[in-house]
Amino acid sequence: MSEVSADYVIVGAGSAGCVLANRLSADSSIKVVLLEAGGRDWNPWIHIPVGYFKTMHNPAVDWCYRTEPDPGLNGRQLDWPRGKVLGGSSSLNGLLYVRGQPADYDRWRQMGNAGWGWDDVLPLFKRSEKQERGADDFHGDQGTLAVSNMRLQRPICDAWVAAAQNAGYPFNPDYNGASQEGVSYFQLTAEKGRRCSSAVAFLKPAKGRENLKIVTHAQTQKILIEDGRATGVIYRDQAGKTHTVRTRAEVIVSSGAIGSPQVLMCSGLGEGTQLQEHGIDVIRDLPGVGKNLQDHLQARLVFKCNEPTLNDEVRSLFNQARIALKYAMFRAGPMTMAASLATGFLRTGDHVATPDIQFHIQPWSADSPGEGVHPFSAFTMSVCQLRPESRGEIRLASPDIRIYPTIHPGYLATETDCRTLVEGVKIARRIARTAPLDAKIAEEFRPSADLAMDDYDGTLNWARNNSVSIYHPTGTCKMGSGSDAVVDARLRVHGIDRLRVADCSIMPEIVSGNTNAPAIMIGEKASDLILEDRRVGATRPVTA
Repeated sequence: MSEVSADYVIVGAGSAGCVLANRLSADSSIKVVLLEAGGRDWNPWIHIPVGYFKTMHNPAVDWCYRTEPDPGLNGRQLDWPRGKVLGGSSSLNGLLYVRGQPADYDRWRQMGNAGWGWDDVLPLFKRSEKQERGADDFHGDQGTLAVSNMRLQRPICDAWVAAAQNAGYPFNPDYNGASQEGVSYFQLTAEKGRRCSSAVAFLKPAKGRENLKIVTHAQTQKILIEDGRATGVIYRDQAGKTHTVRTRAEVIVSSGAIGSPQVLMCSGLGEGTQLQEHGIDVIRDLPGVGKNLQDHLQARLVFKCNEPTLNDEVRSLFNQARIALKYAMFRAGPMTMAASLATGFLRTGDHVATPDIQFHIQPWSADSPGEGVHPFSAFTMSVCQLRPESRGEIRLASPDIRIYPTIHPGYLATETDCRTLVEGVKIARRIARTAPLDAKIAEEFRPSADLAMDDYDGTLNWARNNSVSIYHPTGTCKMGSGSDAVVDARLRVHGIDRLRVADCSIMPEIVSGNTNAPAIMIGEKASDLILEDRRVGATRPVTA
């Protein structure tokens, strides 16, 4: 077993981990080791925006998780892609740049998490951002995370935006600006037709630093904890050999909402009875580890069209070659497409003060991104509830980190969640029946027009049988001070010194939108907290 030392070891080179590696290693006196269980981001499809069609469900770069049968989905199981590569899920995702609502972060602060209100985190979003539109009160243009406008337009998406306005919903040119509410077009983490993953934005500028060591194909087995203090990690390389990284300062776990709780539990930190069931010595009984799981569940409505959509454009080999040539020559065309083009953040009624549903509009249709498009002209109108009340759980299946934990999403477990999703489907169908979109629709395919608009039970059952994840798992290492919390407001694991978690697992409540931009912000915040503590030499009693 080989052993090296560093000031900080970061477990996971995903959206937050890459930020941390960059910010901490910017000080040449700080030695950082970044461990990534996956490989380098060399697959060319990673860097082509539409490449998620090729990378999702590809075990070379995707963990290919799958949930347990879920009662809220009538016993169905769902695929949960997660990035297993430098950049993590930012190398596989749909490139959609969404921060959420100011009220999301203010609620975090009101829950006792000082320093996490909107006024606290907005400067961090701006610091990362290289906004194509330029800097203003809500955006930065001096960062390394490129954020750009859509390079692709399609008539069906324009018709949806127009129909939504005719149905009474306002147009909003910047949902990341003063207000989120309204219909718009997505902003992307892309630049000049290329994906800007967290690895591209943050690791690429830092990878030449002598004080930063990036180790790929390094799956962390456990965190070393001695006398209530994290002192390093043990990881296994691609050949099966084990290695140790000893830390002089801290261990930072940034392995995501599935990986981070699994690493903690395999290290003896978690619900005591569950750890004992698997023969793991309980170092700290933290019942919240793996709990509080939240995700955005989307109902995907498909409408057949009486005019060509992207389904038709990609069907023939000739058209595919033409699309590839256009991308190669001009970085334009369908290969620059994000997972969705148009969006809407809407309220289901006056009972909510801010949007509680989100739309993703796609000029194509498919059963899943990895399976290819449908053999007919169609588009997709996806709607999700932004702030679900339902909670799930990640549970250990084995003390061996190589055995996937079990995922219990707990979808549609409350009346509010069911009612909100049903109302979202109704709003989607109303927009589809509004000009000018109605003239382009030949048939309501999923659900069928035979399902009555006001059939609550029928619509809910259709949603249970057809909805899928948007792949936004969060919350499993909850930030807070209560008995269910895993980390405090400085992201330090309760009761263990020199150990933090920094990724979407720390969210006490899921944000109202896509989660990649918030994950990057969490990496920025964590780096500030760590460097602040380093400057003042802050330590914490083991029993805190």
